[in-house]
Amino acid sequence: MYPLKFFPILHERLWGGTKLRELLHKSSPSDIIGESWELSTVKDNISVIANGGLKGTSLQELINSHGERLLGKSVVDRFGSDFPILIKFIDAKQDLSIQLHPDDALAKERHDSFGKTEMWYIMDADPEASLIVGFNKDVTKEEYADSLKNDRLLDLLNYEQVQEGDTFFINTGKIHAIGAGVLLAEIQQTSDITYRVFDFNRRDANGNFRELHTEMALDAIDYLKKEDFKVTYPCQKNTANPMVASPYFKTNFMHVTEDLDQDVADRDSFTIYMCVGGEAIVSNEYGSVDLHKGETTLISANCNSILIKSLGAKLLEVTI
Repeated sequence: MYPLKFFPILHERLWGGTKLRELLHKSSPSDIIGESWELSTVKDNISVIANGGLKGTSLQELINSHGERLLGKSVVDRFGSDFPILIKFIDAKQDLSIQLHPDDALAKERHDSFGKTEMWYIMDADPEASLIVGFNKDVTKEEYADSLKNDRLLDLLNYEQVQEGDTFFINTGKIHAIGAGVLLAEIQQTSDITYRVFDFNRRDANGNFRELHTEMALDAIDYLKKEDFKVTYPCQKNTANPMVASPYFKTNFMHVTEDLDQDVADRDSFTIYMCVGGEAIVSNEYGSVDLHKGETTLISANCNSILIKSLGAKLLEVTI
């Protein structure tokens, strides 16, 4: 299979803005586009191929007909016909709600779903923009519940000011929120399970408060302060620099300034490239694709080599 591109699935959000259109050239007249889902098999949000002879075929159809060739035997052994990763670009014009995600066991028990471990790569940030990641001290369940009751939750949270290139790994159970002015790339388990615990008392377009999941979150939260979220990684040019190696996905940072030929014959996994800066031509033995900032391509597991041509693209390379 040639390198595949997919039509982005755009979602309006109460907190969304215009950076996905203005900086990443996503086509939408809306001024509140918060998310562009680049690769998804979440129900009612299944990606469709946008290029080449397979144009119009859904990602799920392709998995069903070409499972191991597309995903890799080891991936099929673990996940069957489920695509294990959800890829997004997110624009937060306003603060997102404060939230967390359950782990695999709790998500399976309650929702028959995977949990949601995720990572963020900051692509653009307004001056002094920040994230909420975890607590600023160890708290008890009782302290947390009391802070919600008395509108003091923000006093317990850890704030991290961010700039382009900063990267964060968000474990299940970790309380978090993307702050206003942040544009980022998100890589996560295939799951749309979120427990929202505080939404700054905002109302939606119909004047209603959004649903909170206060009780469900109590047994899912990690109440300990942990310094395990900021990712440090090398930035050597023209090589794959390891960023995250988790049971759910592996991500490398690549700054490509010349032709880079990668032997992937022994990689028993598909490969995803998210372009987070510049542009590149990505090829395998079956074809090639132009990749611009804000675009994503999926390379099947059955290819032997990947050639990347660029004078300065920044890519996130994602595998299982």
